[in-house]
Amino acid sequence: MRLTRLRAPAAAAMLAWAYLTGEMPALAQSADRPSDISQICDGCVPEKVVTCKGFLEGAVFDNSGVMWMVGLRSGEIMKIGPGKECLTAGQTNGGPNGAKFHKDGRLFIADRARGLIAFDPVAANIKPIHGTYGMENLRGLNDLIFDRAGGVYFTEPYGSSALNPNGRVFYLPPGPDGRLTLLTDRMAFPNGIALSPDESRLYVADYATNRIIAFPMQGPGALNVAFPPYVFARLNGGTGPDGMAVDTAGNLYAAHFNAGEVVVLDPRGFGFGSIRLPPGAGFFTTNIAFHEGYLYITEASKNDVWRVKTKIPGNPLYHQR
Repeated sequence: MRLTRLRAPAAAAMLAWAYLTGEMPALAQSADRPSDISQICDGCVPEKVVTCKGFLEGAVFDNSGVMWMVGLRSGEIMKIGPGKECLTAGQTNGGPNGAKFHKDGRLFIADRARGLIAFDPVAANIKPIHGTYGMENLRGLNDLIFDRAGGVYFTEPYGSSALNPNGRVFYLPPGPDGRLTLLTDRMAFPNGIALSPDESRLYVADYATNRIIAFPMQGPGALNVAFPPYVFARLNGGTGPDGMAVDTAGNLYAAHFNAGEVVVLDPRGFGFGSIRLPPGAGFFTTNIAFHEGYLYITEASKNDVWRVKTKIPGNPLYHQR
């Protein structure tokens, strides 16, 4: 009897909270849980596209349909040529992780050694964008995502771990006068990062704890203080979630490092299952990108690019809108 009395107010409070903070649509839209991965792809068997080098990361397509990547260990900026060959387009002289295009054509890169930098594919040069917070240098960036306004969220994991969760997530507003905002400094190696289609939720891969954290957002770079961050999903096996992407239905795709798979979750965190690389492929799935009905997957131990036909298109990125 006492439990019943406690549950009702708690449930009512949570529903009221969700309604007031804009989380109600997400709670109401998926009364039906996903059944299996066949809702995402038929067969779901990836095919190999190309083999490159350098510990592949940062998969992204430009507006002409060319796939770009970076090599974390080699420092290279690469693209796939018309003959499906891997071409080196530039060099960061650092440790590039994530990459996303700006609307102006520059490739923004989260670099472990150099901070946030931008590569101009035409001039083939690199310029620094941001490398400090307060009076200190950033400790090493991993991944980034633009919002629809042109601001950029990025993760800074290096030095953090499951036993030392001091990894940080930042937001840099658009424009030359944008001031860097710290969103959190309590994550266990924050890795991949993505936004829900309506940008009401920021997803961050908490790599060292094998889980994904959702941050309800009030606006660009502003956490919704009325609704706290929460564990969106926990992964099994492997090491942890790496690069992430979202489709137009709001489903979240996470490259599961050291598991050889991409885990697919609905907007409430329920799993469809996983897209697994075939036997003989490597297990270091690092990054993913949508393009023309396919999900492209980078695998870093053998430096292969794979792709699988999907039923739902990817949500357009900033440079594609």
